[in-house]
Amino acid sequence: MLTKITGGITAPQGFKAAGVHAGIKKNGKEDVGILYSTVPAAAAAKFTTNKMAAAPVLVSQEAVSRGRARAIVVNSGCANACTGEQGLTDARTMAHQAAQALSLDDYEVLVASTGVIGINLPMAKVTQGINQAAAALSPSGHESMLAAIMTTDTFSKSCAYEFTLGGKLCKIAGIAKGAGMIHPNMATMLSFITTDAAIEPSLLNQALSQAVELSYNMISVDGDTSTNDTVAVLANGQAGNELITATASPTYQEFYKALQTVCTELAQLIVRDGEGATKFLAITVDGAASFADAKCVAMAIAKSPLVKTAFFGQDPNWGRILCAAGYSGANVQPDKASLMIGGLTIVENGQGATRLDAAKLKEVMAAKDIAVTVHLGIGAASATVWTCDFSYEYVKINGEYTT
Repeated sequence: MLTKITGGITAPQGFKAAGVHAGIKKNGKEDVGILYSTVPAAAAAKFTTNKMAAAPVLVSQEAVSRGRARAIVVNSGCANACTGEQGLTDARTMAHQAAQALSLDDYEVLVASTGVIGINLPMAKVTQGINQAAAALSPSGHESMLAAIMTTDTFSKSCAYEFTLGGKLCKIAGIAKGAGMIHPNMATMLSFITTDAAIEPSLLNQALSQAVELSYNMISVDGDTSTNDTVAVLANGQAGNELITATASPTYQEFYKALQTVCTELAQLIVRDGEGATKFLAITVDGAASFADAKCVAMAIAKSPLVKTAFFGQDPNWGRILCAAGYSGANVQPDKASLMIGGLTIVENGQGATRLDAAKLKEVMAAKDIAVTVHLGIGAASATVWTCDFSYEYVKINGEYTT
């Protein structure tokens, strides 16, 4: 059983964190952070599928291929993306500087960056920040680390749980940042997870792959896949459970459940903090021929600017939803499709419902959390995607992002 606990990213045994202001951000807030395991840890990570992947993504992909890591160093305010050879040098320097400060090898450090694309890191400030963060590492450094990864986020995103594996009490925790340029497809999205459970690196990677597919890969704010997406997990085994070595074992299933819970909660928090968002939309497509088709339809609806603006305006323009389903590329048969919004049947067999409580529908559209269900009537597969609306504020935020 999973039990929610306090303590954030450093709640699991053997983890420390810190965030400091190095001067990258103009607002004076924390912009360099370090997450550190006091003992060797299994490591796994998933990264953006954007072919313009940022330098820190390339450096971290190489490091995590070993299946082991001890630390993650991160900066906000500059994405270090589209920065050529200098960007790669700077990302490697970040790893090296953190390794030196923590008495580690460079390959034990993962690197992440978030912020404006196309500008170089102010490395003198970054280096100083890394040294300051390393000196400030603490089991109570959760909040400052959280602040160090935020950009346009309006609130911090974290969660922590405890659970039992083979009679041993284990903990798992995570943090995330992201509000815009969110369409992970593994957005600007970063997420770091810690656990004191013991699990083989290959199985940790498998568990993370599965959890990401059903969480971070099921959200969209604006349909833009960032150059910097990174989800990384460190598992240091300090809980003392018997090492998880097989996917068929009950302990693996319990671990996976905990990991997926953390990933799903953080993914949904990112959507709730979508830039300018006023609505949280859960788009479920069922009765599909396959999971791929169900996700394809749900994503088409979630990414549609016409659907998103309709929900912002509280306009039950259901034709936009069916239109998105129709162009999604999935197997859709109009005369079998039905649609429900907030539990109200809006469409039956591809046509508008003859009996509809207009007053109740207005009430549903005014809610902050709205469930949308499309039934395709073709098969037994389903998928749920989480998204938000488009508001005037979204345009304002992104129209002025670098100025």
